[in-house]
Amino acid sequence: MDKFTVHTGLVAPLDRENVDTDAIIPKQFLKSIKRSGFGPNAFDEWRYLDHGEPGMDNTKRPLNPDFVLNQPRYQGASVLLARQNFGCGSSREHAPWALQQYGFRALIAPSFADIFYNNCFKNGLLPIVLTEQQVDHLFNETFAFTGFQLTIDLDAQVVRTADGSAEYKFEVDAFRRYCLLNGFDDIGLTLRQADKIRQFEAERLAKQPWLGHRIVG
Repeated sequence: MDKFTVHTGLVAPLDRENVDTDAIIPKQFLKSIKRSGFGPNAFDEWRYLDHGEPGMDNTKRPLNPDFVLNQPRYQGASVLLARQNFGCGSSREHAPWALQQYGFRALIAPSFADIFYNNCFKNGLLPIVLTEQQVDHLFNETFAFTGFQLTIDLDAQVVRTADGSAEYKFEVDAFRRYCLLNGFDDIGLTLRQADKIRQFEAERLAKQPWLGHRIVG
């Protein structure tokens, strides 16, 4: 998992409340057992004018010009600004996969659905909770200024405007912050104990050698 320390990026505004995970990545794209390839289908039903199915060539599909992420000024955005209860609905982990693979590194909203919020941290995506008033201000700034960027400093737990005119503190669990700063997902955390695991397995087999026998049949 990529580390998240300090990130500066273009902001895209998704001015909708209660965006659910089926809107983020529709159910027909959940058939894949891989953790890659979901970015082109993020917000699929809003992003394209036709109905998407797995295996389609997304480069040939007609884009919806009214969808905010299709507007030229927001191309390359890596910070998504959203409204309350973002990520509600089913618990699919594909939702943060799709957002990350689209290109987002951080999400800012007044509130997130609990399971979605937890899944973000496990996949290197930083969800930031700010007050509704702060989020309103950021929406206004994003709409008013083309190329509006934010700098997110996870170590300091601060969101700053690029010109330094505003700064917003945010809270994040210490353990989750530690994992993101170091790029540790659940597997990475386990592998840090690889030597101890190997030692345990060696001692276990020495005491109970029959556990190492494989049944062939």
